[in-house]
Amino acid sequence: MSNESLDTLIDGKLRLYQSRNGYRFSLDALLLAHFVTIKAHEQIVDLGAGNGTIALLLSQLHPTVSITALEVQAAMADRARRSVALNGVAERVAVVSGDLRQARSLLAPSSFDAVVSNPPFRKPNSGRISPQREKQIARHEIEGGLADFLGAAVHVLRTKGRLALVYSAERAVELLAALRAAGLEPKRLRWVHSFAGDAALLVLVEAVKGGRSGVEVAPPLVIYRAAKEYSAEVAAIVAGIAKRGGKP
Repeated sequence: MSNESLDTLIDGKLRLYQSRNGYRFSLDALLLAHFVTIKAHEQIVDLGAGNGTIALLLSQLHPTVSITALEVQAAMADRARRSVALNGVAERVAVVSGDLRQARSLLAPSSFDAVVSNPPFRKPNSGRISPQREKQIARHEIEGGLADFLGAAVHVLRTKGRLALVYSAERAVELLAALRAAGLEPKRLRWVHSFAGDAALLVLVEAVKGGRSGVEVAPPLVIYRAAKEYSAEVAAIVAGIAKRGGKP
């Protein structure tokens, strides 16, 4: 399609359809895919899957798992399906069109071992709002806020199942409080900084449904070591050769 591009991930190992003018994947997706704890043969769901970036990454990083990608925007779900087929992983990755606020009618309860999500973390009327509707929904809490994502995660997760997400650092207190209130105990946390010495930009958090208190705070993840030059760790993530699980 003329309004789409076919792009590559992890040094060309994966191909992905994206809108030329709509929402396009960012580094957040790669960081989350490498941070989440995934075990062999597990059932994984990506809530708010967009064009399918994280689902495709996980299919490459963990070749024995099965993944469901739930996306509310029909055009993005369609791109995700075509990307899944293009990469030959349709037997392991299923794309579901639907609103996560209706998760109870779309996904069976207690049916997944892990949830991943890169939810919108800008409030509806905050910051600069793109005129492009696809970007608006992906970046701002228009079609679901934090409580909706956590509610869907609690519904689909088995007891002791894991939720991993990437979120704005400035809303970290709100996130951690909401996780605990939902019965999702934060167990691993990693701050993400643009440069060493900068304030944190993002936070990666993994929580366990019904988990005990106690959290591991990993060393900071620094994106750049110089202008437009990734740190060694992030360069390895982008290339698809980094160790998984958020271990520096």
